Amino acid sequence: MTKIDHLGVAVKSLSEAKAFYEKLGLPVMPEETVEAEKVRVAMVPVGESRIELLEPTTPDSTIAKFLEKRGPGLHHLALHVSNLADHVKELKAAGTRLINDEVKIGAGGHMYVFVHPASTGGVLLELVEEAPVTV
Repeated sequence: MTKIDHLGVAVKSLSEAKAFYEKLGLPVMPEETVEAEKVRVAMVPVGESRIELLEPTTPDSTIAKFLEKRGPGLHHLALHVSNLADHVKELKAAGTRLINDEVKIGAGGHMYVFVHPASTGGVLLELVEEAPVTV
């Protein structure tokens, strides 16, 4: 694991959250919708990492449920890895509890899998691999 890829932050209003980071002088990348997760996302680059702002698109999304239960705030920590499929195999073999057993495609085409907080000491952990380069 080479670095913290991003910190996922659940927000009620993506436009308000983006405005805050822009006031700090940070660039905010264009919004994307991740249909599979029922969220709109905006990435805020910070050094070698990013802050991922997450706004629910439906009341039944994971982020909507998180906001209802806990309010806005830190949702998950994402680590950048290489060979995500190999990591998933190793985690499964070790009995690690995963939220999604199969690798999914998210914002920017990145591949990801979530590790359940029960296996990480209480933190929702996302493992992310960059999207494959296509020519």
